[in-house]
Amino acid sequence: MAVLAERIAYSYREDPAVPAFDDSGQIAVMDGDCALCSWGARTIAKLDKAGTFRLCPAQSKTGDALVRHYGLDPVDPETWLFIEDGQAWSGMEAIIRIGERLGGAARLASLLRVLPRGLREWIYRRIAHNRYRFGKSDMCATPDDKLRRRLMT
Repeated sequence: MAVLAERIAYSYREDPAVPAFDDSGQIAVMDGDCALCSWGARTIAKLDKAGTFRLCPAQSKTGDALVRHYGLDPVDPETWLFIEDGQAWSGMEAIIRIGERLGGAARLASLLRVLPRGLREWIYRRIAHNRYRFGKSDMCATPDDKLRRRLMT
């Protein structure tokens, strides 16, 4: 589930089911109802000093279309998608790449690369399937200014 490299870069632009959107920066698509994902979105907004990341709830029209385009299920707890330069990654690989792009302390996520890919994805799946134990939260409800500027619908 980690690398979605079988698609041509920017293939979603040719998919009539995917609405047109600004894809000039990095895009993170995640569960907008998950407290852990909402924390992740707020952390990205806080650490993204360049302001290039866009955040998209999987429950939005664009998020739903993007995850479906890449063969993922928008209601599957394992659906986390990172798109950069038209290429997409999911699962733990998406989280690692986001951390690398954000820099600073977020680069610590790259330490997960020492683990075999299968183990990394197994850990990701365990967390994803238990994500609501961290609570539920609506990412789009009363977001702060840093988050609001990055939200896609």
